[in-house]
Amino acid sequence: MSNSNFVDYVRLFCASGNGGKGSMHLHREKFVAKGGPDGGNGGRGGHIILRGNSQYWTLIHLKYRKHIKAEHGGAGSGSLCTGADGEDIILDVPLGTVAKVSDTKEVLFEITEEGEERILVKGGRGGMGNAFFKSATNQTPRYAQPGEPGEENWFILELKLLADVGLVGFPNAGKSTLLSTVSAAKPKIADYAFTTLEPNLGIVECRDHKSFVMADIPGIIEGAHTGRGLGLRFLKHIERNSMLLFLIPADSKDIKQEYKVLLNELKQYNPELLDKERLLAVSKSDMLDEELEREIKKTLPRKIPHIFISSVTGKGIIQLKDMLWEMLNKEL
Repeated sequence: MSNSNFVDYVRLFCASGNGGKGSMHLHREKFVAKGGPDGGNGGRGGHIILRGNSQYWTLIHLKYRKHIKAEHGGAGSGSLCTGADGEDIILDVPLGTVAKVSDTKEVLFEITEEGEERILVKGGRGGMGNAFFKSATNQTPRYAQPGEPGEENWFILELKLLADVGLVGFPNAGKSTLLSTVSAAKPKIADYAFTTLEPNLGIVECRDHKSFVMADIPGIIEGAHTGRGLGLRFLKHIERNSMLLFLIPADSKDIKQEYKVLLNELKQYNPELLDKERLLAVSKSDMLDEELEREIKKTLPRKIPHIFISSVTGKGIIQLKDMLWEMLNKEL
């Protein structure tokens, strides 16, 4: 994975800017002996802001940027001049990025929309100049506020892929092959377990120029919710999918049992995943004749719609895309 361009986890030290100090200044000019206080306020320290950008699909651009520090606010000056605000640092992140405090794992916010901006670390406020403190009883204050210090901490940015359809299945179920068949995505395909070591996204085109996004999630194994295999690393990506497409090959020993195991892994990881719409696709069905297909149908789980497909011959692919589109849009 060291050579992978897909990075879904980074840990950053972020420090916002200190606020500028207020000015303690008394107005002086020719013929004006006692002009009174005219010290300006200090400028605000720079924020560190996360901004959603749909052009990004990984956090790799932040992987080696471990320390991020914003600019300090400028000091106020005479003639009621306010100090300049520190320049904000804006970090573009993929949609689906979750920001957490590193030590406590507290979730601060999630970026889910294009152009959405959230302040990760707030800059310190600028101090008030002595002009701010002038009053009827204190007409010549000779003090001003220092600026507030900025904030600093270690933060975790974690990406959970946003997709309409998430592919769920054991290694070698044919998920990558299906994604390459229905979209222009080119995931790595080979005849051994865990060929896919990172999620792949593909845009699936349907009838009338309609489309949706499908995610190929690396294979789940029994015990994945405890961290076995690629377990926890990729189960999180399933959370953001609108619906789940279970893919089980026709040559499986027990399709119903495999489906139960997959469902249980999702339940153990996050019970809310079971609330999503589900569709079962029996892959590699080009090896079945009509009689064998009828026999397998009798053994399939009854509470989930199913379809027999083959990415090699194209069997059922158009019908699969139609079914997925209808399920995604049935509430609209």
